[in-house]
Amino acid sequence: MASPALSVDVPPQPWTGRFDGDGPEHRRWWQAVTPYTPPRSPAGSAGPAVRSAGARPAVILGFGSDAGVRRNKGRTGAAAAPAAIRAALGPLAFHLDRDVRDAGDVTVAGDALEAGQARAGLAITGLLDAGQLPVVLGGGHETAFASYLGVAGSAAVREGLRVGVLNLDAHFDLRDEAVPSSGTPFLQMARAEAAAGRGLQYAVVGISEPNNTRALFRTADELGVDYLLDEDCTAEAARVFVAAFLAQVDALYLTIDLDVLPASVAPGVSAPAAYGVPLPVIGAVCRQVAESGKLLHLDVAELNPEFDIDGRTAKVAARLISTLLG
Repeated sequence: MASPALSVDVPPQPWTGRFDGDGPEHRRWWQAVTPYTPPRSPAGSAGPAVRSAGARPAVILGFGSDAGVRRNKGRTGAAAAPAAIRAALGPLAFHLDRDVRDAGDVTVAGDALEAGQARAGLAITGLLDAGQLPVVLGGGHETAFASYLGVAGSAAVREGLRVGVLNLDAHFDLRDEAVPSSGTPFLQMARAEAAAGRGLQYAVVGISEPNNTRALFRTADELGVDYLLDEDCTAEAARVFVAAFLAQVDALYLTIDLDVLPASVAPGVSAPAAYGVPLPVIGAVCRQVAESGKLLHLDVAELNPEFDIDGRTAKVAARLISTLLG
């Protein structure tokens, strides 16, 4: 039986970029990315797909949402991020050994965050179960809970793989609030995992001590969250930290909140970092994750094009995505 088409609000749009020629030696992202067409039948088991992650086609899915940032009293504008990241990716030289496809965007209308997250989650589950590597372009960091819904519903979890969540972020995003927002997704994940009889395996690289309250540190400790402070993020410390976390899991969901980077590198976010983790360190973590063969799903969140300077933050996001897929 044929698989249903993904339910998206905005279908894939044409990609653009510099033209140097049609040959493979001139190829750029805009020439390489093709629209995603769901397979006629599900791939079945996600286990082998994870173990051979380097061969999986990547599928880009936008999540256009400002609702979570608005609820968290941040600077809105991240709903425009998927288009900005695609625009930054388009001109890049294409050096990947995998296919890249575009599935279009799921968008959140007004304050309908939970409905948007649920729809994006279903799309992500469909991609994972079809043997694809989803690359979600947020959106505020409420994107992460949409990603979690997709991963939690996938065959990878149904078949018992230990899936860890690695967050590159200045914030824990473990706020205990009555209404979900961009500041609550990982506490939502922990509670959902507990309800399913599992524990959330969650680690964060880049935590800013001045930007997380004692209550948030206490919640992190109670949940057994591993974290590395931004001031401790040397290249070697980050490598050891990530290696230890990767050793505990069979597959990895990587989420990048661009505010983990210094404001000079990533000014176009809701909450620019006064300190931040150097880009070479974040880039090395991305290479380490890619080389592990355990990457199941990834998203990039919190780009706010309205506050970006010369497209700087969008270009950084594009560079990190290219690294992760390379």
